[in-house]
Amino acid sequence: MSIRFTIENHVAHVTIDRPDRMNAIDEASEAELMRIWVAIEKDSEVRCVVLTGAGERAFCTGADMKQSGNKTGLEYWASARPGGFGGLSLRETLDVPVIARVNGHALGGGMEMVLGCDIVVAAENATFGLPEPRVGRMALDGGIAQLPRRIPHVLAMGMLLTGRRVPAAEAFRFGLVNEVVPQAGLDAAVEKWVADVLACAPLSVKAVKQMVRRGAGLSPQEAQMLRLPALIAALQSTDQDEGVRAFVEKRAPQWQGR
Repeated sequence: MSIRFTIENHVAHVTIDRPDRMNAIDEASEAELMRIWVAIEKDSEVRCVVLTGAGERAFCTGADMKQSGNKTGLEYWASARPGGFGGLSLRETLDVPVIARVNGHALGGGMEMVLGCDIVVAAENATFGLPEPRVGRMALDGGIAQLPRRIPHVLAMGMLLTGRRVPAAEAFRFGLVNEVVPQAGLDAAVEKWVADVLACAPLSVKAVKQMVRRGAGLSPQEAQMLRLPALIAALQSTDQDEGVRAFVEKRAPQWQGR
């Protein structure tokens, strides 16, 4: 399979496994990714997702031009792509945290997938960019929509209008990346972020992500007044009782996810 998918100890690992194509996404890979996101959404045992690419050269370099290049830009844009590129860049229904383990180049759709993640950990050799204008296309699957909402206007336009690649250290300064580490330390850094997520009550984490997503564009007062299903479920859960009890008893809580 071009996409590897495993679940262990409440963590889903999704790996784009096409290193010979710089982990570019073809139609079969994208269909498999969409299937995986739906499966994760239906699995209440999954509390965190780690998305990465195989090897050390590329996280994902976007659409496989050998395949998508057979279509005009308009034909490619018109293709059904629920959730944006890879089913993730514009996805609104995935309420568990997604950590991008950026092991190399994240370009085009690959960067758009990064923009669909919640936490980004990058190797020092990673680069980020939306080079679509350099081949007569545009970052229509999340790049144009997301990037100006993530970083200051001039920084976003500097990337969108030139297609330039940004090194990991610069992406960190822009606020696109949480942490930059040597390639050899990438797994350890990601595991630490995963452990920190798993230390929190899973229903609380889901509620936080849902409220942030649904509250985007609202005033702070309007966002605070949201009464979403995930919020109610978290506040009525046995886990919230367990969390308070564990704090009082000075021990680690045992989360049940209910």
